[in-house]
Amino acid sequence: MSKNRKGIVLAGGSGTRLYPLTISVSKQLMPVYDKPMIYYPLSVLMLAGIREIMIITTPHDQAAFRALLGDGSQYGLKLEYAIQDAPRGLAEAFIIAEDFLAGGPSALILGDNLFYGHSLPENLRRANARESGGTVFGYEVSNPSEYGVVEFDAEGNVVSIEEKPTEPKSNFAIPGIYFFDERASGFARAQKPSKRGELEITDLISRYQEEGELKVEVMGRGVAWLDTGNPDALLEAAQYVKVIQSRQGLQISCLEEIAFRAGWINREQLNEAGEALAKTPYGKYLLSVAKKASLKGPAVSA
Repeated sequence: MSKNRKGIVLAGGSGTRLYPLTISVSKQLMPVYDKPMIYYPLSVLMLAGIREIMIITTPHDQAAFRALLGDGSQYGLKLEYAIQDAPRGLAEAFIIAEDFLAGGPSALILGDNLFYGHSLPENLRRANARESGGTVFGYEVSNPSEYGVVEFDAEGNVVSIEEKPTEPKSNFAIPGIYFFDERASGFARAQKPSKRGELEITDLISRYQEEGELKVEVMGRGVAWLDTGNPDALLEAAQYVKVIQSRQGLQISCLEEIAFRAGWINREQLNEAGEALAKTPYGKYLLSVAKKASLKGPAVSA
């Protein structure tokens, strides 16, 4: 690409569907089994090859995110932070991050979405490699009427997008991750707020579709997409992570491991991270990866 794509994690909102859990703490700092929720979307951007990331939070939560993640250098990342002080829509993220993006392409992921699967990195890298237009993802669901639905042709060109249609034109829902070229901020600025007073991400996606420049990446059967927006979904996500990790002995969304496999941190840094957490299963896992690491190590875990 002519310019490196930068990432945005939208970790704002009040998390009212998780009250009273989230009265005093951000939803994206809640645990999903053994790690904070924010680790999961961060790992997705990292698997796409994105190293410069802005985390957008509420004013009262930003300090906690900074305390957890710092400047990101321990993961080979450059993290910046910004504030969305009121829920004015997902597309506002591109206006908030406009200076950060500096006229370059972007990828936005919602802070409460979890993705995992063998073919996921390939999906992400293809989306990241596209130099123009936008890319959404298609995830097959049994109840498409409850989601934004994407219809597309055999070449992956988006034909239509509908929000919670009564008669869906496909079974593919659009999950909360979006790749756009350098025009996203300008398109977002040109949008008019919806009836609920927000800049809707659907309108931004539709703008790319109207330009004939919107592609879809279909997530395969082996990819999991889990929301964590209510207590049942949060518990189910935690149970999923526990089962996979216990069965395989591999960590899901282990930021240090992904950074190490990508060559962003070295073995000594990985070992130091493990030693700092040596009393925990997570730390012990990092130490084991560092110990077993070789030039031809196992595939990146997500």
